[in-house]
Amino acid sequence: MILEVATLKIKENLEQQFESDFLEAGKYISSIKGYKSHSLRKCIEQRNKYILLVEWETIKDHSIGFRTSDAYIKWKTLLHHYYNPFPVVEHYKTIIENK
Repeated sequence: MILEVATLKIKENLEQQFESDFLEAGKYISSIKGYKSHSLRKCIEQRNKYILLVEWETIKDHSIGFRTSDAYIKWKTLLHHYYNPFPVVEHYKTIIENK
């Protein structure tokens, strides 16, 4: 399992519209082979800062499966204009987990 992590800085005063569009965009990312789950979390200290967490079976499911799909084009159209600056996306694997 791979965890995709992106810190999203949203242009000022567009947070509500971003959240609404993100709900719509969720159906596109979740349609991809290898997708497991995602969550969007809002920062308490900075109202225009979020983190996106997406679980994938493999990194290729994200980097190739999603990023080269028609679903990604729809995702990008809905969301990319909100970011300032454009987010850095990183991938993590679990070393230790305690639930």
